Amino acid sequence: MTTIGTCLWFDGRIDEAAEFYVSLVEDSRILQRTVYEAGGGPPDGPDMTGQALTVDLVLGGVPYTLLNGGPAFPLSEAVSIMLTVESQEEVDRLREALIANGGAESQCGWCRDRFGLSWQVIPQRLNELLQGPHAEAVTREMMTQTKLDVARLEAAAG
Repeated sequence: MTTIGTCLWFDGRIDEAAEFYVSLVEDSRILQRTVYEAGGGPPDGPDMTGQALTVDLVLGGVPYTLLNGGPAFPLSEAVSIMLTVESQEEVDRLREALIANGGAESQCGWCRDRFGLSWQVIPQRLNELLQGPHAEAVTREMMTQTKLDVARLEAAAG
């Protein structure tokens, strides 16, 4: 049987990141952790003996592997985790948690956490509004926002 998952390459702190991520979303847990063996580490990198090599986890029922691979391939906005939520309160809670302690806001519901991973926090209502007759107006309003605001998106839809 073939299984599918996503591997996210980090430069350290994957234990801390995994603990933080599973605290954010229901149906999330750490599954297992592997460590670098004696003399282990990324090619041409420091000895990382005993440090986490991988952490396998489930976020909202979706499997991920965090890989402590060193600085060769930094995280970027080219990959993000999308969180579609039911309420403005959930948008606010998740967004604030993700940008806290060194994260950063971006546009249209995107943000970056303190580990460098990009996220999209999207209210389900946005998806509904984008299917309606006022999708263009809703899109224009969305483009002006960092944290998505359901009331403003609904107002744009008329």
